[in-house]
Amino acid sequence: MLRRSFVILLLFVSLGSARAVAQRPTADSSLLTVDRIFGSPEFRGGTLGALAWLSDGTGYSTLEPALGGKAGRDIVRYDAETGLKTILVPAARLVPPGDSTPLDIEEYTWSADGRRLLIFTNSQQVWRTNTRGDYWVLDLAGWTLKKLGGRGGPASTLMFAKFSPDGGRVGWVRYGEYNIYVEDITSGTMTQLTRDGSRTTINGTFDWVYEEELGLQDGWRWNSDGQSIAYWQLDASGVRDFLLDNVTDSLYAFTTPVQYPKAGQMNSAGRVGVVSASGGETRWITIPGDPRNNYIARMEWVPAKGGSKELVIQHMNRLQDTLHVMLANAQTGQVRTVISETDSAWIEQFDELRFLNGGKDILWESERSGWTHLYLFPRDGGAPRPLTSGTFDVLGVQRVDTIGKWVYYIASPDNPTQRYLYRINYEKKGPAQRITPTGEPGVHSYNMSPTGRYAIHVYSRFGVPPTTTLIGLPDNHLIRTLVDNAALKGKVAGLRLGATEFRQVDIGSGIKLNAWFIKPPHFDSTSRYPVLFYVYGGPGSQTVIDAWGGQNYLWYQMLAQRGYIVASVDNRGTGARGRAWRKLATRQMGVVETQDQAAAARAVGRLPYVDSTRLGIWGWSYGGFMSLNVITQAPDVYRMAIAVAPVTHWKYYDTIYTERYNGLPQDNAAGYDKGSPLTYAKNLKGRLLIVHGSGDDNVHFQNTEAMVNALVAANRPFSLMVYPNRTHSISGGTTRQHLYTLLTKFVEENLPATAGSRAALP
Repeated sequence: MLRRSFVILLLFVSLGSARAVAQRPTADSSLLTVDRIFGSPEFRGGTLGALAWLSDGTGYSTLEPALGGKAGRDIVRYDAETGLKTILVPAARLVPPGDSTPLDIEEYTWSADGRRLLIFTNSQQVWRTNTRGDYWVLDLAGWTLKKLGGRGGPASTLMFAKFSPDGGRVGWVRYGEYNIYVEDITSGTMTQLTRDGSRTTINGTFDWVYEEELGLQDGWRWNSDGQSIAYWQLDASGVRDFLLDNVTDSLYAFTTPVQYPKAGQMNSAGRVGVVSASGGETRWITIPGDPRNNYIARMEWVPAKGGSKELVIQHMNRLQDTLHVMLANAQTGQVRTVISETDSAWIEQFDELRFLNGGKDILWESERSGWTHLYLFPRDGGAPRPLTSGTFDVLGVQRVDTIGKWVYYIASPDNPTQRYLYRINYEKKGPAQRITPTGEPGVHSYNMSPTGRYAIHVYSRFGVPPTTTLIGLPDNHLIRTLVDNAALKGKVAGLRLGATEFRQVDIGSGIKLNAWFIKPPHFDSTSRYPVLFYVYGGPGSQTVIDAWGGQNYLWYQMLAQRGYIVASVDNRGTGARGRAWRKLATRQMGVVETQDQAAAARAVGRLPYVDSTRLGIWGWSYGGFMSLNVITQAPDVYRMAIAVAPVTHWKYYDTIYTERYNGLPQDNAAGYDKGSPLTYAKNLKGRLLIVHGSGDDNVHFQNTEAMVNALVAANRPFSLMVYPNRTHSISGGTTRQHLYTLLTKFVEENLPATAGSRAALP
């Protein structure tokens, strides 16, 4: 039992009692358990792995176990039309000199002429992902295998290696030193292009916040003629370190510093320079404004015959409500603006910017109509021409065919929970064509070949594992199935599954929120069930998607088998429903979203088969923030909540994400406080579990400690679980199995499946 006057720290060192509740061992294979879902490979599906289209578009390569049971993996080619398999690189050719086992390939890239292979291996983590490691070049002509970076160089210190356009050189960034090098493959000669790199002068890559929030990791680009290289440089001096405490990996505690600018604090200063690939002085691009209060969100060379002399740069102010597309002269450093976007809320960069019609027009994405659509902007000025239109959002560009003049894009005009492929001709100005066949509702994704003749197509529905096929375009004809996941589908089909449905929840004032529901397998409309909601709710996100949900879907079905309705609702502020819907939360994160979630819970609680006294909610990250908000701002609605890795006040989070949506804390202190669960901690009535990894470099454990202090100050009881040194994903080894055992136990004890066993609230 929880007591009013103190915090109970749930350590769960012994899982005996937890498993007694959470696992319910049974020989019935139709019933799910946490151990089956998270502790075994039983429900793992198949994927294609490291697939790469070949440059001529006639086939693709992938990795497969070496023939004859030998060590390593072969690189094989499949002909797209016939399926004929050819071994391009046998694993035996990937054994380094003096070694006996082949390289463990993590990623690979072909040179443009297909004669050489660049191999990435032995990777290690930088910030959130493994972006440093060792690179090797395999020359297929003589089967020579050469490690880049010089003899005796430190292991796992090369980043973002790329072939030059002619395939004769490779450029890369040295981790820790943060300088850019070019290495001649034949001679081994290395040319150092930058010499000022350091922990605070970062060349060719990025700090934590640029990677996390702008999706930038690889910070340098070859020109198309291989004569020049453009790169970002960040000046991180003045950016304060956040110290992550580690008290378990050694006898004495130590800290790991992470450059992490919190909302309102100093950012790195970014700039772009161009340097000759043979060495020399860098020519810096002259971009107006304070570089610490602006962002260079994207940079690429403008395509041109014989080697481009221009860069295209997407430049945003710190509040991210103004974005300029600039053309920069690589020789003089001068820039001119060709597109300007402003919004009273925020604007985000566009990854698929293209120069079309011989470079005269720029493909751009804009919300200026109230929906996200594609436009052609004249490069030399003039009114933009809309390519797509309607009351729906374009959700991504898949490919631009400059021969046939087609733009392929993802959208779902009639149902924002689904995804389909369309194309539109940007020359003939005709209507859009749907490529995905009708009769296949759900989510479709595509990896199109360089010629656009073929695509790897992945299709799934809610509760239906994905099928991967090779299709021909544009008629979408099936060539062959690559991964059918028949074994996984059979496993899922053999389960005692609850019925699922997508519907809208009417919260009044004409507002209808998209939702999905999973009901118990033997649902009885005359009974009354508890409901556990899953929430994320952050800007532009969606949890209500008609796609296979993986392990979490199976966990929800496990709870349904035990007598729960599980549901998820997308509040206003989420994605795919237009600008006004998406940007309602501007400068008040956590306010409208919380009101919508609570209103939806009340509406669901009025359903005749729902027990409104047994409503619970859980979420992770932004969803953890939402769980804390709803149980403290609507304490009479929810009986229990679980908050995993939650933000508790946006002053603790990073600059780029937070300020995009909430503005600067110096200018919007009231908005920050109004959306913070710290403000409402005193209202807590229901049962609350907070879970956090102490090594979380994204949402710092500081957030949970602040919430603990607020709850203690208000003398409110709650439960806490800390996973030492785990990151934001709270994973590794048996961690997820342990975590979901804990979550299951908390749900079953505090949101009982039967009304008669309902425990009294504190």
